[in-house]
Amino acid sequence: MTIAKSSPFGITRLPDHTQLPDSDGTFVKNFQEHPQSILLTDSIQPRLEQLHPDGQYAIGQDCGIYWRLTEPPEKGAECPDWFYVPNVPPALDGQFRRSYVLWQEFIPPLIALEFVSGDGSEERDRTPLSQLTENRQKPGKFWVYEQIIRPAFYAIYEVQRASVEVYHLIENHYELVQANQRGHYAIEPMGVELGIWQGRYGNVELPWLRWWDCEGNLLLTGDERAQIERERAQIERERAEEAQLALEQERQQRQQREQELEQERQRAARLAELLRSQGINPEEF
Repeated sequence: MTIAKSSPFGITRLPDHTQLPDSDGTFVKNFQEHPQSILLTDSIQPRLEQLHPDGQYAIGQDCGIYWRLTEPPEKGAECPDWFYVPNVPPALDGQFRRSYVLWQEFIPPLIALEFVSGDGSEERDRTPLSQLTENRQKPGKFWVYEQIIRPAFYAIYEVQRASVEVYHLIENHYELVQANQRGHYAIEPMGVELGIWQGRYGNVELPWLRWWDCEGNLLLTGDERAQIERERAQIERERAEEAQLALEQERQQRQQREQELEQERQRAARLAELLRSQGINPEEF
């Protein structure tokens, strides 16, 4: 594949996202990765819409971030399972992004997440570019994120251990973020916390990676919000039905009292009539 083109003026043009592979040719490691990415994206979007009312942000799910030119091109890319870039258009030239190309756009992701399928050594590999050999043609993933791609936050999620490690880039070095009292990790620029939620998503019970707000409230997916709304509507219907039933019971009781009063009035009228027929004035009693 040709990774650079020459213009009519003899200037080499670097490839853009439409000219680079949108896959590294490897399989997704397990069935949990795609639902996990969807869960993160679905639940964070209302928050991102608040942060970006102009819609200028991008989310990548198992998409490549190209950071250098190589042959083949895939060797010069990392493919986070999930990442978020603020203040960039969601599409380029009217096309969905096929990848994120750092020499085309200079804003790094704010956060990149890796989902561990093995023992986690790949995600924690700090081997620098200077130590490549014939047998090793890519630097360590951790090193690339810390030194080249440089997302402000890098998280390593291990579903088998029900854990997540969060690193914050401080003075060109990743420092491990400590969990707060809720066991979550603050991602302050987004106004959220990241942590592990044990629960059922889709049809699977797992320790899922999820977002919370700064007060510790879980950020819900669209389906969860809809379910809560359905339950709230059902409760309101039941309350309305109970109120209607109470009103009906009150109406019936009032009607029964009125009937009893009418019956009593009629008995009193018959008694008065009987007394009058016998020459007795009922008003004297």
